[in-house]
Amino acid sequence: MSQDKAARPASAWVVLGVTLAIQAMVSMAVLTVPAMAPAMARQMGVSVSLIGFFVSVIYLGAMASSMCAGSFVLRWGAMRVSQIGLLLCAAGLIVLACTPWPALALPAAVLIGLGYGPITPASSHILVRTTASTGRASLLFSVKQTGVPLGGVMAGALVPPMVLGAGSSAALWSVASACLICACAAEWIRRDLDNDRQPDRRINFSQLWQPISLVIHDGQLRRLAAVSFVFSALQMCLAAYLVTYLNAELGLTLVAAGAALSVSQTGGVVGRILWGWLADRWISPLRMLALLALIMASCAVGTGLLQANVPSVVLMALLALFGASATGWNGVYLAEVARQAPAGAAGIATGGSLAFTFLGVVVGPLVFGLVAGTSGSFRLSYLLIALPVALCAWALLRQRASPPTTG
Repeated sequence: MSQDKAARPASAWVVLGVTLAIQAMVSMAVLTVPAMAPAMARQMGVSVSLIGFFVSVIYLGAMASSMCAGSFVLRWGAMRVSQIGLLLCAAGLIVLACTPWPALALPAAVLIGLGYGPITPASSHILVRTTASTGRASLLFSVKQTGVPLGGVMAGALVPPMVLGAGSSAALWSVASACLICACAAEWIRRDLDNDRQPDRRINFSQLWQPISLVIHDGQLRRLAAVSFVFSALQMCLAAYLVTYLNAELGLTLVAAGAALSVSQTGGVVGRILWGWLADRWISPLRMLALLALIMASCAVGTGLLQANVPSVVLMALLALFGASATGWNGVYLAEVARQAPAGAAGIATGGSLAFTFLGVVVGPLVFGLVAGTSGSFRLSYLLIALPVALCAWALLRQRASPPTTG
């Protein structure tokens, strides 16, 4: 069957719901360890600053698997690839749950990353078929991408209480079980969504460079990928270090710090939908991304200047806005990548773009943690990371804006 065959219109909202649920579960898997970092670091007898290294290893795995995702989707189907991703995330969490040895944290992180990487290219492949004629691409992609902060909300709200009530291993087993259940539940719709797969297509690993080459040789895709490198670095620094920063430097309890993480991720959920709606109707995607960059930079500075006696209302308002911008840009970005991609190559273009996005997630937490370890505080890290984000705003404003898709 043709790759461009449209998904059945009656299943459009079901498709959106399924891809949203899968995105949320793999995101929760990635953020489970950062949400319990202080407790897990004590259990393993390592420095909590190593959480940045753990997250970077996750995204090295994600970067590798995202580059392969386009070919895997065409061969086995987008939904099958998504199910395999859920299984890999569950396997990584189970490895962590079964042993407290720090050495096994690295293969566990690789498994989680390999599972996380192909999810977005696979869902983009599905949504392009579903939303091609709706004129609401930015909005629908943004709704699906709310699964990323939604997973963060669940990690921040559920993991710390589970750790305090039942221990780290029980929390890891619980999230792994949820991933397995989600993979099984997706089976009932897999046949309809994977009806464009090409079972005879050969997987040629010598062509792994193809997605990267596509992005590098397309000016607009290349610029978008460069911006996503910086944005994703800030996004993951917020998610990975916020609980530790609030707990260690502002004196919040682990549960309160986890709740603050949930607030920031809830802001991301709202932001992704709002920014997608605005980009479809009122503001061009490039101008929307520039505005978000300015908000991100301002919030990073504000977070770095927080004091222990800051009122809770002010803290939560700042983190909600920070999350809305730093975690809310992805849907507009991915919809723009899909629009700029050659016909039938949305999955490949998304995979290539995400390689740069994931590279930012790899580099960002490492540099952020290094600055924090050298200075003895996370404050300087938050202040410094605002600079490249502000430069992205300037670069985006200089680009010719593409028109909104409707209105």
